[in-house]
Amino acid sequence: MKKIQFVLISLCLLTGMSAGSLGKKQIAPDEGEAAVPVNKNVKAKAGSDKDSINVIANPKSIPVLVNKQHKLPESYEPEDLVDPNIEFIFQEKSEKRKMRTEAAAAIEELFAGALEDGVKLLGVSAYRSHALQEVLFQQYVNMDGYEAAQTYSALPGTSEHETGLAIDVTGGDGKCAAEDCFGGSTEAKWLENNAADYGFIIRYPKGKETITGYQYEPWHLRYVGKKIAADITDRGITLEEYYRAVPVNK
Repeated sequence: MKKIQFVLISLCLLTGMSAGSLGKKQIAPDEGEAAVPVNKNVKAKAGSDKDSINVIANPKSIPVLVNKQHKLPESYEPEDLVDPNIEFIFQEKSEKRKMRTEAAAAIEELFAGALEDGVKLLGVSAYRSHALQEVLFQQYVNMDGYEAAQTYSALPGTSEHETGLAIDVTGGDGKCAAEDCFGGSTEAKWLENNAADYGFIIRYPKGKETITGYQYEPWHLRYVGKKIAADITDRGITLEEYYRAVPVNK
């Protein structure tokens, strides 16, 4: 707990965010994508473990695969980031509010659809810059070493939040934000049943940890478009399986 508090406070000083607004997701695997099979959409780099991760050739692709084996180019920053018109658990201005234009419009529709069904949702964390992810990961390396840090935090470039297509959400009371207790909530059940209708998937589903490389995260939504979202959800698969990518953990 002290380690978590130290990192949160350090990040607040660097980014101007409040510790409460960072949420558990900031210290969980980030989390953290390609419109064609992965092997046709990435280029390999040789060298150290970090440098040998496949670099995505088309990071702008809406259904792009980003994970521990496929990373965004270091210079990539989405050009169409906007603030979706939704409520977050924090009030201050922050890059964490931003999403790419198409995803932002979709999350607005999802929140509105949920509210029509009597389900209130709040945003927790959306976009995260490469620079912020570097700061976050380095904090863990400084405390626990490189190998240990990789077990609970995403390497810069491998976080879905850097795409501008992912967002962590929680219920209207703000409780269980990026916490395991969100999994049994009414909001989580609604998302499981309805997210695909708006083009989103539960990116890290239960029982798929050895494929995605991350624990079950019912709060982490990833925009891939309605067609692909429906296919993935109907088949009960992950984005890795959709692209027939090699499981992250064998």
